Amino acid sequence: MPSVGEIARAIGADLIGNEQARITGVASFHSASVGDLVFVEEEEDFAAALNSKAAAVIASHLRDATTSKALLISVNPRLAFARAAAFLQTHSDAASKRENRGVHASALVLPTAEVGSTATIDPWTFVGDGAKAGERTWVGSGCMIGRGVVIGEDCKIYPNVTIYPGTRIGNRVIVHAGAVLGSDGFGYVRDPQTGCYEKFPQIGRLEIEDDVEIGANTTIDRGALETTRIGRGTKVDNLVHIGHNCQIGENVVIAAQAGFSGSIVIENNVVIGGQVGIGEHARVQDGVLLGGQAGVLPKKVLRGKGIAFWGTPAKPLREYLKSLAVLAKLGKRE
Repeated sequence: MPSVGEIARAIGADLIGNEQARITGVASFHSASVGDLVFVEEEEDFAAALNSKAAAVIASHLRDATTSKALLISVNPRLAFARAAAFLQTHSDAASKRENRGVHASALVLPTAEVGSTATIDPWTFVGDGAKAGERTWVGSGCMIGRGVVIGEDCKIYPNVTIYPGTRIGNRVIVHAGAVLGSDGFGYVRDPQTGCYEKFPQIGRLEIEDDVEIGANTTIDRGALETTRIGRGTKVDNLVHIGHNCQIGENVVIAAQAGFSGSIVIENNVVIGGQVGIGEHARVQDGVLLGGQAGVLPKKVLRGKGIAFWGTPAKPLREYLKSLAVLAKLGKRE
């Protein structure tokens, strides 16, 4: 269990009080137990946090209060709390890996595969020819790691993930249960003579860069002839589909049930709400915000850093609201 002092140094917070106090977990101040770390953003919540069972409180500045609790002062308490939680989780994971690391007897790791000496392969997992799992990486039960897959260091692959052959995953990547990575794209050519659809080659690959997180039951297709890429630091929610040849930039956030057709470009720092649909060959430029259930037509380009788009077809929010107002007036005339 790390001390408050260790956490304060790790997250860059100023510490007031006992730096030797041990922290066992994080919680809200409403549900905190002895040993927990909590945070407050609103002035009116500070007293409640001090009266909780928590051992330490993260706040934005020192209030006039007398308390035996340790106080961690940070300009952004929510961000500091998230970093503290990650620090605690790293300590917990390290302890668990020291106890359980290695390849479980029921796992099947083919002879040409390479598993780091500090990696963990859980029961009933398959690791194919030439696949690699880096140091301190954990692969959960029931995963299928295909031929030639490369998984970097400090990754977490939760149970029942399927990673198709040739997929490359960077460092510190998290993949939640049931995700399918590198599957064939939905590509067919119609024979006008017979009306039948014939499969277009799906021989590209999928590359996932460092610090990406992929939600449960999300599917990401490999490229048809080229590469599907998910950029560094991007976070993908549950039940998202990303089609073949898509290029997703860095630090993109994609909420649940969004769907991407093939060959879409999403530039850096884009935020995409839930149930958004984007047509093939569309481009969403740097810093655009797409509201929930927005629809982007094929080959459309959305531009404007910090501008929110809404509706189908997606329009700048102000324009979209004007359209709704006009429709509302027309409805009243009937």
